[in-house]
Amino acid sequence: MKVLGIGNAIVDIICKVEENFITENNLTKGTMKLFFNEIEFKNLLGNLKIEKSISGGSVANSIVGLSQLKNEVGFIGKISDDEFGAKYEAGLMRENVKYYYTKQKETIPTGTCLILVTPDSERTMCTFLGIAGKINAYDVNVEIIKKSELIFLEGYLWDEGEPKKAFEKAINNAKKVAMSLSDLFCVERHKKNFLDLVKEKLDLTFANESEIMALINAKNFNEVIAFAREIEKHIVITRGEKGAISINGSEINVIEADKNITIKDLTGAGDLFAAGYLHGFTNNLSTNKCLEHGTKLSSKIIQQIGARL
Repeated sequence: MKVLGIGNAIVDIICKVEENFITENNLTKGTMKLFFNEIEFKNLLGNLKIEKSISGGSVANSIVGLSQLKNEVGFIGKISDDEFGAKYEAGLMRENVKYYYTKQKETIPTGTCLILVTPDSERTMCTFLGIAGKINAYDVNVEIIKKSELIFLEGYLWDEGEPKKAFEKAINNAKKVAMSLSDLFCVERHKKNFLDLVKEKLDLTFANESEIMALINAKNFNEVIAFAREIEKHIVITRGEKGAISINGSEINVIEADKNITIKDLTGAGDLFAAGYLHGFTNNLSTNKCLEHGTKLSSKIIQQIGARL
């Protein structure tokens, strides 16, 4: 298998909202907020009009993108044997993703993410992890990991105690490890752990500009480049309208963002960029080709609603 993703199995619920909905609910636009109270989460959803619901989660989105590029891929993520769980599993199967988890009837429901899209196309996420946040080391199949060329992890997975053990078990048994820093919230919350991972454990790190700068407390982007070159690790950074950059030791490759596109929804832009880049990376394409594939997929996804092509 080319890539095995391990992440939060979340059903995405996409809703369009006005700017005042964000401020009135004390949310920070463009970030992800975790909800630990199911009732509070359901109250937020309230009478919102649902545009689309789909099997999601950051890494799962990337894995589906890789499958659509005809790569053999799999995914591990925890769901419950409930309505959303059944939809989640069926959604991955339709995309030819091998799902390495056997669902059971849990006391906690399948995880849900409310994605609020404002008129400027920015997305703000409200996540109730549900059973996804309870993934543990027993849920991680070592044999499947050893048969995979690369595993892909998400920073979101680090947000609970038990998932951290699953995370570490996966890393310790993998041939190669890639990870997305996921969100500024995650970076600020787990800065020391993430910094250790980037320096010591990861073969490939994905981040956006604000995430990587926060990770190393950089004052400008030149400090990011100096950091990546110093630790001699492969770091790929998306920079919005500035494009993207890959830094791998002394090798630096840059690509410009696609111009003249109509942005409808930024949901999944980073996930699909990672899918395109990993497609090139695992098929031994040049770094420039990896960046081209990543940019192509991310450009496509932001011209539609939702994180699936």
